[in-house]
Amino acid sequence: MRHVITVFGSAQGLPGEKDYAEAESLGAALARAHFTICNGGYGGTMEAAAKGAQKNGGTTIGVTIKTLKISSNPWITKTVAMPTLIERLQKLVDLGDGYVVLRGGTGTLLELALVWELLAKHLMPPKPIVCLGTFWGPVVATMREQLKGEGRLAAADAVTIADSVDACVTILTDALR
Repeated sequence: MRHVITVFGSAQGLPGEKDYAEAESLGAALARAHFTICNGGYGGTMEAAAKGAQKNGGTTIGVTIKTLKISSNPWITKTVAMPTLIERLQKLVDLGDGYVVLRGGTGTLLELALVWELLAKHLMPPKPIVCLGTFWGPVVATMREQLKGEGRLAAADAVTIADSVDACVTILTDALR
């Protein structure tokens, strides 16, 4: 069975834009590495990651919210519609064997914080969390400092920053062997 990588990203981003292209490249690389992609299933970088995966023979899972009444993007192989945002977040976490966090807004921040906190509190088994690019660097650095000050060294090191798609895929592949 293929490992599932949940990709947290933004509903923002259009074809031709840098974030969209990076997400599409990530989806393609993850599919070539034999990972299944899971994400929120809507547009923007979520669509881009699914598109990259599907175009490279990958399987994609989109976790949507029933009450939004928005269809998943056309690159989603399987849609899982959850009743609420909280249940959607839980499903995205539960399905992932590892996580990639792309540039995003408060929703993406919530997703990063949720998986990091679940790992820090030992409420789920250790799983790799990788932030792609430098966008989340200041947030990660601040939280690492806080966690180290609390003596929670393992939690402080739970998130890795990858400077490229290839580095991200290598980190995930190595962690999930």
